[in-house]
Amino acid sequence: MFDVLQNLAHGFSVALTPTNLMFAFAGVMAGMIIGALPGIGTVVGVSLLLPLTYGMDPTTAIIMLAGIYYGAQYGGTITSVLINMPGESATVATTLDGYQMARQGRAAKALGIATIGSFIAGTFGVIVVTLLSPILANFALQFGPPEYFALVLLGFTALGAVSGNSLAKGLTSVVLGLLISTIGLDIMSGRPRFTFGYDWLLGGFGFIVVAIGVFGIGEILDGMMLPGGHPIIKTSLSWRNSIPSAAEWARSRMAIVRGTLIGLIIGILPGAGSTLASFIAYSVERNASKHPEEFGKGAIEGVAAPESANNSASAGAMIPLLTLGVPGSGTTAVLLGGFLLWGLRPGPLLFTQNPEFAWGLIASMYIGNIMLVLLNIFAIPVFASMLWIPYGIQAAFVVLFAILGAYSLNNNPFDIVIMVAFGLLGFAMKRLDYSAAGLILGLVLGPLAEKSLRQSLTLSHGDWSIFFTRPVSGALMVLALLALLWPLARKALTRTPGGSGGLRRNTGELQFAGGEE
Repeated sequence: MFDVLQNLAHGFSVALTPTNLMFAFAGVMAGMIIGALPGIGTVVGVSLLLPLTYGMDPTTAIIMLAGIYYGAQYGGTITSVLINMPGESATVATTLDGYQMARQGRAAKALGIATIGSFIAGTFGVIVVTLLSPILANFALQFGPPEYFALVLLGFTALGAVSGNSLAKGLTSVVLGLLISTIGLDIMSGRPRFTFGYDWLLGGFGFIVVAIGVFGIGEILDGMMLPGGHPIIKTSLSWRNSIPSAAEWARSRMAIVRGTLIGLIIGILPGAGSTLASFIAYSVERNASKHPEEFGKGAIEGVAAPESANNSASAGAMIPLLTLGVPGSGTTAVLLGGFLLWGLRPGPLLFTQNPEFAWGLIASMYIGNIMLVLLNIFAIPVFASMLWIPYGIQAAFVVLFAILGAYSLNNNPFDIVIMVAFGLLGFAMKRLDYSAAGLILGLVLGPLAEKSLRQSLTLSHGDWSIFFTRPVSGALMVLALLALLWPLARKALTRTPGGSGGLRRNTGELQFAGGEE
């Protein structure tokens, strides 16, 4: 323990040099901007800025790139809350309650609890990276294809949290997302699949283009249908009002704790990612809540849980990268390329052969989290002031950013057509009460689910019992089943014996059983 603290102190002496502090600040600022701009994303942002590090000191370069990585997790929350357009797949779950809070004039509260939860989760994640990296890395090595499939299946049970009032419609949305994810090249054989002879379908449909269309364009079209126009949302512009009240903190504190732990565990698993962590955290929080009916309508813990999860997952993804040389996410895969570019090989020897690099990076993550929480808290009034802009002007800028975001991915005008098509689909889904988030969940996790399923059945020669005979995958399968059945069981338990419609009479008023009184 003393050696760890001594090494960490040495890391702070490296990270606190003026040059490294300057580049850490530049990294977190760039990360916030990248996360807030739909269409760029963390992977693309770090990839574009990686060439700028040629000739730089490796420690300074990795501090800046790591700042971009976890800064983008904060930035993606801004557009998710204010305009219902997630800049990152990890912030899709945040839109479910964050945007509803903004529509109620509580945008500052949503951004405030997201910032606080992100800071707590990110700092705890870095502490775990400091103290327990080797142990957790060995745990991650126990995960094979069956465990990954079971974990993704558990993620799909988040459907119960995002499917609104109809489980059937939620299932339909996820299945639609899964079907869309199969378009392109077969992940095992490399053969074209469902492309119908069109070359432009070989790459499939990217998450960003679909998400911008379904959430951004779909929401704008729905807002334009409101009779009498979309009212200006009055929201507080004081940073003090972004601090949660005692009651809001009481509702959010356990959501932050649970989200942090879930994100950390899933983050250390290579390939799982913060998107899966945020959806599972949201689902767990909804099932654990005493007021599940408030989720999707502006529940503050519905923002705290996924935001804590995606930030702790970002920290957790650094564990397999630093200790094993195995990237835990797309962004850490780019960072691994940077390591190799600078002549460094991540792994157990990194901490002994290049201590300044390894411990300087870890120390900079503590500093970066402090920079981000201060930047966000005092900038919240600026972000919230966007809601005072008339809706017609907001809509024009959202459409403009959506077009730029979709085009910037591949510099392909046809991506704009795809975005508009999915915007119409998102509008129809919203009108018919289908879950847009469920569709995105299926699209993002579909490739991982298919790959893990097919690899598992190859290992077992087609025997499906492999998912239940292995301890970890069996436990996850049972948890997935329980998570799926729990909402149905709770509804059955709260139904009154004599009321087929779930209605009861109390003090002269009709009230819904299980609902608010």
